[in-house]
Amino acid sequence: MKRHLGIFLRGMAMGAADLVPGVSGGTVALITGIYDTLLESISSISWGLSKTLKYEGLQGVLKALNASFLITLVTGISTSFIALSGLLHHLLEHHKAVLFAFFFGLVSSSIPMVSREISKRNAYHAFLFFAGTAVTFGLGSLPPIQVEPSLPYLFACGAVAACAMILPGISGSFILLLLGVYGAVIGALKELNLLVIATVGAGAITGLLGFSKGLTALLARARSRVMATLTGMLLGSLQALWPWKENILLLHTHSDGRETWLQTNAWPDSNEFYICLAFSAAGAGLVLVMQRLENRFAS
Repeated sequence: MKRHLGIFLRGMAMGAADLVPGVSGGTVALITGIYDTLLESISSISWGLSKTLKYEGLQGVLKALNASFLITLVTGISTSFIALSGLLHHLLEHHKAVLFAFFFGLVSSSIPMVSREISKRNAYHAFLFFAGTAVTFGLGSLPPIQVEPSLPYLFACGAVAACAMILPGISGSFILLLLGVYGAVIGALKELNLLVIATVGAGAITGLLGFSKGLTALLARARSRVMATLTGMLLGSLQALWPWKENILLLHTHSDGRETWLQTNAWPDSNEFYICLAFSAAGAGLVLVMQRLENRFAS
């Protein structure tokens, strides 16, 4: 029960992170110590399970899948999606700077922790670090696409976003925002639009199954290089999480009057500076709490 509670809470934290553009659930998985287990569990889903079912039965399949871990984690993520989507959408609309300050502190304080996974440090690892930084920095600077999402497009977006969700530093929600479907997906979660949820979910599962296998193989063969790249991605993602933004170009006016702007980072707003600083410190403190919880649940 203690172990499953820890996995469930990590799942809720991953779900909350994935709902915010700029934050990756993979980051939470990495800093709470379940990243490798998550990738291995997802990549174990294959056609080979049919042979396992034939010769070892249902118990063998459940063991091969690490089913108790996956079910508990997915339950936590789903609970977070359903329970927190409305709250986080409200915060993004009305208190965006404070929300981003919290996650800015969380991500920035997790970078030194993740960097400990880099066992080798040379010029090539430094290159990979800066390449990872450039990728997420560049993605965070792109303007969102303006589209009317169809079901096939939502499926494809779900697949791409799911790949991003398990990469620390690349936010699945931010990918959905860039692809112009973030509002549609959040609206579907709030309204329980099962058709849209099922379409995006099917795409996400498809993307996860394919991408996780490749990433697992890379970690097994070149872990230090992969971690150098992922650490750089975390650093680059801070650009998108900077709390203070300035509108520079109107991109689209929606039918309900909402406006989508191309934004750039701005100097801190003195009216919100101290509250944002406090929430940034709270985000950094949460990383320490998650580390302690990891050690406690693992014991």
